[in-house]
Amino acid sequence: MRPAMFEHVNLTVTDPDKIANIICLLFNWHIRWSGPAKDDGYTVHVGSETAYLALYQPKQFIDAEIDHRHVGKVNHLGILVNDLDVVEKNVMSLGFETFNHGNYEPGRRFYFMLSDSIEAEVVSYTS
Repeated sequence: MRPAMFEHVNLTVTDPDKIANIICLLFNWHIRWSGPAKDDGYTVHVGSETAYLALYQPKQFIDAEIDHRHVGKVNHLGILVNDLDVVEKNVMSLGFETFNHGNYEPGRRFYFMLSDSIEAEVVSYTS
């Protein structure tokens, strides 16, 4: 039996198009689909042919305060890249600050805050 794999993760965000465009620039992903979503919201699916992020914007936020690291909330997205140094330069060229650089098994990594308190960990096993 083949192991299971992630097909998508659905995140609630304030600006799906903005985040999707940043992700496309940084990670060579593409927008797979965008359009109406549940409860009159809007969603953008951004990723590769095999996996994606569903970036969901509700019609109206119930609680506009977005707090990081609550139970059940995603702590960070882990994104695997081939050339960590090139991606970090691209991240910084878009005005993001990188932090928490590490070099431990299984690879090198850095973090940055993408948007809406969404932390991204960018990791490479090869560079």
